Amino acid sequence: MSKFGIVFLLVLLAAAGLALFPRPPIERLRQLSPGVVANERLTAVTGIFLYVLVTAIAVTILFIQRLLSVHYAVGLLLIPPVVLKLGSTGYRFARYHTRNRDYVLAGPPRIVLRLLVAPALVASTLAVFVTGLELWIFGLRFGSAWVSLHTLSSVVFIVSLAAHLVGHLQRSGEAALQEVEIRSSQPAFTRRSLMAATLLMGAILAITSLLYSSPFPV
Repeated sequence: MSKFGIVFLLVLLAAAGLALFPRPPIERLRQLSPGVVANERLTAVTGIFLYVLVTAIAVTILFIQRLLSVHYAVGLLLIPPVVLKLGSTGYRFARYHTRNRDYVLAGPPRIVLRLLVAPALVASTLAVFVTGLELWIFGLRFGSAWVSLHTLSSVVFIVSLAAHLVGHLQRSGEAALQEVEIRSSQPAFTRRSLMAATLLMGAILAITSLLYSSPFPV
């Protein structure tokens, strides 16, 4: 059993536990414009799916030698939802910094999350996927430094993800619950269709990965 996998899984569970400690209820969504609410709900639902999939990745790391092909498959399954999450948060970032009134009124995340956690999480996420794809496709053809880079970026990813979860999970959970509870509407249908499409694309990538025999040594 991989010690790295144990630490990864414990950090995910601990961060989620800290995030879910009782806090004053969040009423902000009722005061926001429909466009901001839609963006926040899409981001929240995508984030919940990503948390489940990242937890699955942590489980594969526990038994990485036996579950390496599953690790690849879940990693590829993650790609479309990650792109969607980056797109929805990037859209909000752009609208806020171009001084769109609705997004300015909604306000930015707390300064630590905005200036430290978010950049580290985005950079480490991209690094994890780039190095992981390189190792899956080419194995050690270009040297073992890629393994070190993948491990290092994974450590940064875990730490920044834990901070992100503590800062956002409660709010995201409430937004996701509101998304589930609302009646069917055109905006909700669009969001759900987009989420379903990204999961379908991820599933296709995951299944396709099983047809490729990676040269990475087990």
